[in-house]
Amino acid sequence: MKLFVDTAEITELEPANSWGALDGVPTNPSLRKKAVEARTKTGEALDIESYLERILTTVGPGKPVSLEVIGTTYEAMRAEALRLYERFNPVAGNVVIKVPANPTLEPDSGDDADGLRTIAELSGRGIPVNVTLVMNPNQALLAAKAGATYVSPFAGRIDDFLRTSIGMSFEKGDYFPAEGMPRADGEGVHHYEGVVSGVDLVRQIATIFDNFMIETEVLAASLRNPRQVAEVAEFGATVATVPFAVLREVLRHPKTFEGMRKFVADVVPEYRAFFEADAAKKPAK
Repeated sequence: MKLFVDTAEITELEPANSWGALDGVPTNPSLRKKAVEARTKTGEALDIESYLERILTTVGPGKPVSLEVIGTTYEAMRAEALRLYERFNPVAGNVVIKVPANPTLEPDSGDDADGLRTIAELSGRGIPVNVTLVMNPNQALLAAKAGATYVSPFAGRIDDFLRTSIGMSFEKGDYFPAEGMPRADGEGVHHYEGVVSGVDLVRQIATIFDNFMIETEVLAASLRNPRQVAEVAEFGATVATVPFAVLREVLRHPKTFEGMRKFVADVVPEYRAFFEADAAKKPAK
């Protein structure tokens, strides 16, 4: 499974890349807003084009970076997508255009399929597309049929939606069981349209794609804690999108800390001397 780091901060992308843990970056307007606001507070001037170029080169060729359209109609999204790809893909050859599964702002506007039209247009031109804000398996299937390179089910937001709908209080990073929450009446688990958790949504999409050998990659997005990272890997996600803070937590375990303290304390002097002698032979830099 590939790991995409969910950030627009160079100070997080650089270390993640140096760890060998960075396979791509799915930037979005909210992440860019956070990065811009952080610099505005310090009085730093930010040229957005130069900043995006730096992200693209930091991540590097062969590692996709999603740049998102902001329009909500087919005409606007198509024009923005072509402009983004023309301007930024030459930088490192790694731009993916991010398009919403359904861009409409009003449930009954009649423009629901403009996202699909945009995906089909871009994929027909050979431009890779990451379909964002996927909230059910049907959206993922339609996006894949339109030619999406990636579909991004938002696991964390589904968990939030399910908890809110039953009046549950929670913190953003709280774990939500992959198998769902039991109903108060004891009749099964709480669900919305058959989806019992964000991880379950990822599982359903991965299963459908596997059943029909659909090549579109399942990008598990909006992951909030290390346990979800392992679960989406188990259930067949091709990619996991992980915030930098969660990526750091993935490395941590109390028994690892305990083992390290024990191993360091048990190093015999003779073994330590081997390394110290070697270091002493090297000239100072």
